[in-house]
Amino acid sequence: MDSAHLLALTGALRGRQVAVVGDVVADEFVYGRVARVSREAPVLILEYDSTDIVPGGAGNAANNVAALGGRATLVAVVGRDVAGRRLVAALHRRVDARHLLRAVNGPTPVKTRILAGGIHSAKQQVVRIDRGVARPIERGVRARFERAALEAVGRADAVLVSDYGSGLVTPRFVARLRTSLRRAGRSIPVLLDTRYRLLQYRGLTACTPNESEVEQALGVRIDDNLRVLERVGRAILERTRMQAVLITRGSRGMALFVPNAPTVHIPIFGTDSIVDVTGAGDTVVATVTLALAAGASFEAAARLANYAGGLVVMKRGTATSSLDELREAIEKDDRRAGLHGPSRASDRRGGPSGPPGATRG
Repeated sequence: MDSAHLLALTGALRGRQVAVVGDVVADEFVYGRVARVSREAPVLILEYDSTDIVPGGAGNAANNVAALGGRATLVAVVGRDVAGRRLVAALHRRVDARHLLRAVNGPTPVKTRILAGGIHSAKQQVVRIDRGVARPIERGVRARFERAALEAVGRADAVLVSDYGSGLVTPRFVARLRTSLRRAGRSIPVLLDTRYRLLQYRGLTACTPNESEVEQALGVRIDDNLRVLERVGRAILERTRMQAVLITRGSRGMALFVPNAPTVHIPIFGTDSIVDVTGAGDTVVATVTLALAAGASFEAAARLANYAGGLVVMKRGTATSSLDELREAIEKDDRRAGLHGPSRASDRRGGPSGPPGATRG
């Protein structure tokens, strides 16, 4: 697949409407400078520097859709607290938050990452604290959420379901969404990003699990064994009845599985010297969803997502990649291919005996 095709596809992303439905999280980053080691315990003492709160989970996916030129309608639940207000304030201007519900009694889920470093060194995570991530969902809130989601998908070009395990999104409700679309005569892509219930969803367009989620779901270890990778990819296709499964493999790469076709292994974009992988999975699924909404093939959508994912892991914190950055990355890869032979983004296909395709997803 040549770069001209991918560059043309980036132009088709503009204005596509994606309904992003599911779990939103406030990603809080607390930055500090290492002052000394405590005398009370063998721990670092940090001098506080600053705090940032940005949308995570479905909120990050919505921001990624918007940053790539699309329009996102976010359907989720946040609390009436400081974290919720700051999360909403950090949404991209092309994210429609009218269906973002405010829970009266429940706090906004917060994932706090403490980052430490010296004056002349990059800050690294030293600990993460999760609050309210697995909170119980009130019956009234759930009913409002489901009504809002059913309304939002009726106007969308594609649907992205983000299930981070709070219990707000369920396989039963996603089946209702699909039924609603089918009855309305709307055949649009419905994609899934789920942490813990990969095998419980059926008949959607595609899913984008990472390798550890696949290993957890099937009780296997993949490592560098391409035969195992091939087996588990095909097993997920069969058991979920998805049209496509895109497995992101960290430093080992991406692998795209579709029925009755060879597996596509997509080489890495960028280097292995990553800065932060926080939220990279949201970027991948957002890019694939937006590309499919624009009429892309599964392979073209996966290749665009590979570029977008490679860009955000070179940024600190929960980040997005812009449409201009995406185009520049494709052009840069194409120029490098012209200078050094076949592009690292060229096709690598094969089953269990095919060549490895190392990428970071």
